[in-house]
Amino acid sequence: MLFGRVHPQEQHKPYLVTPRPRVRHVELSYYPRISDVRALAGAIRRSRAAFAEELDRLDAVWLFGPNPLALEFARLALRRRVPVVLGIRQDFPFYIRHRFAGRRSAIAAGQALEQAFRLLARRCATVVVGSELERTFAGRGAPVLSVSFSQVAGADVVSHETATSKNWDGELRLLSVGRLDPEKNPTLLADVLAQLRSRSSSWRLDVIGEGSEEAALASRAATLGVADALSLHGYVAAGEELWEWYRAAHAFLHVSLTEGVPSVLFEAQAAGVPVVATDVGGVRAAIGHETTGLLVPPRDAPAAAAALERLGSDPELRNKLVSASLEAVSARTSDVELDRIAAFIERYVRRGWRAGRP
Repeated sequence: MLFGRVHPQEQHKPYLVTPRPRVRHVELSYYPRISDVRALAGAIRRSRAAFAEELDRLDAVWLFGPNPLALEFARLALRRRVPVVLGIRQDFPFYIRHRFAGRRSAIAAGQALEQAFRLLARRCATVVVGSELERTFAGRGAPVLSVSFSQVAGADVVSHETATSKNWDGELRLLSVGRLDPEKNPTLLADVLAQLRSRSSSWRLDVIGEGSEEAALASRAATLGVADALSLHGYVAAGEELWEWYRAAHAFLHVSLTEGVPSVLFEAQAAGVPVVATDVGGVRAAIGHETTGLLVPPRDAPAAAAALERLGSDPELRNKLVSASLEAVSARTSDVELDRIAAFIERYVRRGWRAGRP
């Protein structure tokens, strides 16, 4: 059973494209954002009833958070002795501090939710994204599994020959894919492009994604005089069209301020595109510096531009990074990762809980 709220208005892509034979969706009450306290409170009351009604049919519950609704669901499940597994994808307090900068009440609430999930992790198995979160949650009594949540299938990975045969002598296309929201720091993309163009007019930047910072990015590019080298393509659905953008790129740039393990990094690696990314959150779980990509400090446009210029001038480095990336992403495709998660949850439910742990 998949529990989740559904946006009341039509989106780019429905949450459930087609019904799956062994999946049933239980719709939870909608609330627009976690900071809308009144809407959230009403949604919790209604969603609690929907969840409680299904509990007798469940052998285990996997809850993602930190989130107030997840805490209430965990309380209900544990009270009925249904095993609970937690899912945590990023440093939540760090995310809240950047998403709600200066809003003390939001930051305090984020820290409280984080502490509640850490307490839960003492008695509930936890699946985390990346080694940084693994260090935070490990050793608390219940098992912890670190994963990358790659959404790349084995068939998506290009051949080594295809990846290393790209011509770097003419126009160089730089690609960025992701939400254009403040915590992703998209305006820095314009600064990086300006640094590159100040030394070579070969570079162009394609940006795929949408968000509140889209106009700010366009304005910053115009101010820096690189608007003609920047193309904003908006939303592109996952699938073959998006893969075409990856495969046409020479390099991939990710400049976020906070992250779990971004799926876009695995997608770039699978397309044979060398990656430059900011060293934040769980990015190191996807990119090894100087082995499968180049990591740079956040908010540092000169460092990102210098790393990209290294790729442009050093074919030996490019080929080394691409080869290692293809090997690494092939070893953790969605099939591999999902098998690990399924086995972890099954071991916990069958052995841990029934043996009296926690």
